[in-house]
Amino acid sequence: MTENSDPTNRLASREASGWMIRLQDDPENGELRRQFMGWLADPANAAAWEETQRMSRAVAGAKPAHAERWAPFLRQIRKGAGTRAPRATGHLRSTPADGVYDAPCAAQPTHRTNRRRVLRLGGLAVAASILAAVVGPELALRLEADYTTETAENRTVRLADDSVVTLAPGSAIDVAYASGERRVRLLAGEAYFEVTPNAERPFRVSADDVQVTVLGTAFNVARSDDGADVSVAYGSVRVDYGSGAQPVAERLAAGEFVRVSRSGRIVRGEQPSPQVAAWRESQLIAQDEPLGEVVDRLRRYYSGAIVVTDKMLADQPVTGVYDLGNPVGALRGIARSQHAVVREITPWLLVVSRF
Repeated sequence: MTENSDPTNRLASREASGWMIRLQDDPENGELRRQFMGWLADPANAAAWEETQRMSRAVAGAKPAHAERWAPFLRQIRKGAGTRAPRATGHLRSTPADGVYDAPCAAQPTHRTNRRRVLRLGGLAVAASILAAVVGPELALRLEADYTTETAENRTVRLADDSVVTLAPGSAIDVAYASGERRVRLLAGEAYFEVTPNAERPFRVSADDVQVTVLGTAFNVARSDDGADVSVAYGSVRVDYGSGAQPVAERLAAGEFVRVSRSGRIVRGEQPSPQVAAWRESQLIAQDEPLGEVVDRLRRYYSGAIVVTDKMLADQPVTGVYDLGNPVGALRGIARSQHAVVREITPWLLVVSRF
């Protein structure tokens, strides 16, 4: 499904998908290649072809949030692979690893029917590789963590010292208390901490190499591929990071936040205390943040994969408040802010692109 309202672009996109199927099916056909080159000479068609290729490459590398949700989908593919394919409807439907998409084209020879059925159902090769890529890391994380959450699930845990941790969706923590220290590792995702004061037992939260030390306070820690974000609701914390080119040691008070990257680069700012961990109220608040990072936060609320095809698009700044209770609607709102569109490739795969 697409939000693109330009009939010319919609038609070019559908035709590009059809060409991709036909060229994959018969790559040695010189006449077909000549016809394709004639079609490609139109600038609108060329743009649609480039976007279709970019989207197919991105989709091939997509990973769903939870592999178990793909298992029934794979069984459906295997079961349906030997049945007759339905007539093409003209909607972008499939995302196999070789970049083939369903499109409204003329009836094809019967020896290709089974292959097209697999393509319409989402691409067995892609789905199988996704499962292989996801199950291993997911299992390892669960074995290491004391507490985890699933997609769109918040979980509140009271620790042995009466400190309270609220885990955001798709998060995991490991708890290790000792006589002189209370330590929690944020293994994935995001968590909000309300710490019981104890001067003799500092409370420390680590997110990879970023460490937050407190005595008694409430704060949020969000882990990302590039580092971690720390924001304080009340009290104060110290944030340390010693693995970068220059060690980081920052003190934060209520209403302040810091973003620490793996390179040691820091970004400080202010955030109203009620907005700290707004995800607990089903709100995603973005303040001049890259679209790709905002989508990363949204992924934990969608039981599947979200792919942004364009790095330039992913780098565009986004500001707004979005409803985490409706992740697909939120994604469409984020995309609209950058004049982009969202395509639903399968029930578990959304693609964000320029058109």
